[in-house]
Amino acid sequence: MRPAQWLRRLLATLFVIWALGFFWFAVFLPGPAGNERTDAIVVLTGGPGRIDRGLAMLRAGRAKQVLVTGVYNDVTPDEFAAEYKVSSQLMDCCVTLGFTALDTRGNAEETEQWVAARKVRSLRLVTTDWHMRRAASELASRLPASIEIVEDAVPSRPSLRILFVEYHKLIARGIARLLPG
Repeated sequence: MRPAQWLRRLLATLFVIWALGFFWFAVFLPGPAGNERTDAIVVLTGGPGRIDRGLAMLRAGRAKQVLVTGVYNDVTPDEFAAEYKVSSQLMDCCVTLGFTALDTRGNAEETEQWVAARKVRSLRLVTTDWHMRRAASELASRLPASIEIVEDAVPSRPSLRILFVEYHKLIARGIARLLPG
């Protein structure tokens, strides 16, 4: 086989793998978790329904505490409580607002620090369905393997553009994990 034929076949094979992967990624988005209890809930800001879902699980007794990571610096706890109808008692005992994360990797770092300061053995990760795979991967890479992560995806109707971008971010994250350093 000539080098040009070999290269065309390789590129065609890679394209087919990419296309099948994208199909799987777009069609089989993660769904909501069940009603299992965890020690904590971690909500990644940035999409509709995420905070509402996390607080609903907290109020339903599915966990005793929640971290909302990636909150804008301008948001005060009182504003958050008013926006999401959280009592001051629940805010004081059970809701932590994290202000340092600017992206998914930052969410994982902020969560790692928050979990280390508590006796968390399991947590419910709440984010949008199209974001769940990469968010769970980032979080799993930062937390001890002994901590169970329950993926609780908020259903959405993502555009093709969002799916395309997020799929490539997931691929890039996977490649980065394979590289040394």
